[in-house]
Amino acid sequence: MEAVEKISGAQDDIIVIEDLYKSFGETDVLIGFSLTVKRAENVVVLGKSGTGKSVLIKCLVGLIEPDSGEIKLFGQSISGLRNEELDKVRLKTGFLFQSAALYDSMSVRENLKFPLRRSELDETEKDKKVQDILENVGLTEAIDKMPSELSGGMKKRAGLARTLILEPEIMLYDEPTTGLDPITSKEISELILEMQKKLKITSIIITHDMACAKRTADRIIILKDGKVFVEGTYEKLERSEDEFVMSFFV
Repeated sequence: MEAVEKISGAQDDIIVIEDLYKSFGETDVLIGFSLTVKRAENVVVLGKSGTGKSVLIKCLVGLIEPDSGEIKLFGQSISGLRNEELDKVRLKTGFLFQSAALYDSMSVRENLKFPLRRSELDETEKDKKVQDILENVGLTEAIDKMPSELSGGMKKRAGLARTLILEPEIMLYDEPTTGLDPITSKEISELILEMQKKLKITSIIITHDMACAKRTADRIIILKDGKVFVEGTYEKLERSEDEFVMSFFV
C-alpha cells in the first residue's frame, strides 16, 4: 500500500476532518476517517459502493451526525453548534445532489430566486443575480423553462446555479455526472473546473466516473474499510501496482 501524503499549511485548510467514526447499527461505515482540504482545491473521493462516500459529505453539512471525531469548516468545529450557527456555516457550503433537486413546480428563474427569499436584495437585484449565475453555467436561454423541459445535463447546470447563487466557499458534489452521456459529463466536469478557477471554490467530489475524476481532481483519495486507503494525483494513482487501487483505473 502507498503511504498517505500529508499537506501542510493550516491557514489554508478550509475542511479538516479528524478521526471520524460513523456506524449504522452493527455496520461500521467510517472508521477513523481523516482528511484535510485546502482552499480552492478539488478533492475527488473514490470508493466501492457502500463505503461511506455519501455519508461523509452528509456529515460535513450536518445532515448526519458522526458518532465521534471532529469536523472543522473554515477553522470552526461544527460539532455542538446551535441550529442558527450551523445554518451560517451551511450558507457557505453548497451541495449538488445526484438528482439536482429542483422544485418541479417552479421555473428555473423561480428555483434560483427561492434561496434568495430572505435576502435584502430587491427584485431587480435578484433578477440580475439570477441572470449572472445562469450565464456562468451556460443556461441563460432556459431561465423561464420548467424542470420537466430540461435535459439531464441542463438540470445539473440549473441545480449547480441554484447552489452557486448563495456564493458558497465550499462545494460538495455527489455523483455530479451520474446518468449523463459522455459529452454532457465532460461539460459538467469542465464547469466544475471553471467554477473552481473563477470563484476559488473548495470542492469535494464524490464520483464513480473516472473521466470526471481525471478532469477535475487536484488530488484523489480512495476509501477502503472506512478510512483513506491511499491518496495522490490521478497520474500517480494510475501507475499504482496495488490491486485495489488498480481496480478503479481498469
